[in-house]
Order: sequence, then C-alpha cells, then structure tokens
Amino acid sequence: MGIFSRLTDIVNSNLNSILDRAQDPEKIIRLIIQEMEDTLVEVRSSAVRAIAERKELERRIETVRREHDEWQRRAEFAVTKGREDLAKGALLAKARSSETLQALERQVTQIGDALAKQNDDIGKLQAKLADAKARERSIAVRQKSAATRLKVRSKLYDERITDAFARFEQVERSLDELEGKVESYDLGRGAAFEKNGDVGKKSLGEELAGMEAEASVEQELAALKQRLGNSIKPDAR
Repeated sequence: MGIFSRLTDIVNSNLNSILDRAQDPEKIIRLIIQEMEDTLVEVRSSAVRAIAERKELERRIETVRREHDEWQRRAEFAVTKGREDLAKGALLAKARSSETLQALERQVTQIGDALAKQNDDIGKLQAKLADAKARERSIAVRQKSAATRLKVRSKLYDERITDAFARFEQVERSLDELEGKVESYDLGRGAAFEKNGDVGKKSLGEELAGMEAEASVEQELAALKQRLGNSIKPDAR
C-alpha cells in the first residue's frame, strides 16, 4: 500500500509532517522517493500518450479543414453551373465538416489544458522528489555521525580503559615509593659526616654495607617493575 493515493496527494504533501509521525523515518523516506519516482514515470507516460493523441487530432483537423474548403469550392462550382441541388448537397456536407472540425478543435483544446496541468504537476513533483532525496542524504549523514559519536563515547567510558588507567596510577605510586626508599638511604649522611669532622670519608664496613643495601633495593625495584608491567597489559579484544 502506497503512502500516497494519487498525484495530488504527493504534490500537496508535507514531508515534515509525514516524517515526524514516522517510527522509522529512513524507511519512510525511501518509500516516499520510490513512490514519487514511480508516479513520475506514470505521469510522463500519460503525457506522452496525450501528446500523441493531440498530434493525431491535429492531423485529422487539417484533413477535415481541407474537406470543408473543398465542399465550399464544390458548392460554388455547382452554383455557376446552375445546379442548386448539388450546391445544397455540398453546403450540407460543408456544415457537417464544420461540426466535426469544431468537435476536434475542442478535443485538442482539452488535451492542451490537461497537458498544461500535467506539466505543472510534474514540475511540483520533481521539486518534491529533489526535496525527499536531499532529506534522505541528510538522514544518512546524521545516522553515520551519530554512530561514529556513539562509538567514540563508548570508548571514552569503557570500564576496561578506566581500569587500565587506574592500574597505571597504582604502578606510578609503587614506583614513587621505591624511588623514595632508595633516596632515603642518602638522607642525613652529609650532616653526620660534617658533625664528626670526617666529611666525605666512610669506613670500609659502612661503604660495603651501603653498596649491599643499594644493590638489594635496586634488585627489588627491578623485580617490582617487571611484575607490575606484566600485570597491566591491555586485554585482547
């Protein structure tokens, strides 16, 4: 069942109102375009037939007009020969030709009026069709844009991404603590040396102990970095 029942419905249609009431505007606009294109083909075919009929009538008019003039000539000829009976017969035939000629001319006028109306309707239909196609392109662009925005938004609010960033922050805090632990071994050393008057000098035991402690911390730091780095690999999709 078509959206429109006749050409007048399409020409007088309000596409905004139709689309506002539609549950599926994209589907409705496709149906409207299809029906408009089908109607345009039908109207053009009808116009072609009307034009052909008008041409045929015009040829008949020319034939009847020649016959009309010929009966006039014959009536005049009969009068010159003193044959009034034949002249009357010719004039009667001429009168019938006149009636036929007038009827044919009325038909041509009617067809011309109908073609003029069809031409006006075709122009309006083409404008409606162009509007419908423009709306179809607009709907397609808006749909594509909405789909793209939805995809971006879904990525922005993906819990896996949020969780990954949280893990990165956790790793950074752990590394801050380890680096602070390393740096803490150097705190107070300079002041202690200055107080004892032995700045820049360490005993052999202190130097070895410091090296062992620092090596232990560096080893622990490296192990923690490796373990945390492996645990925050992004999930494979």
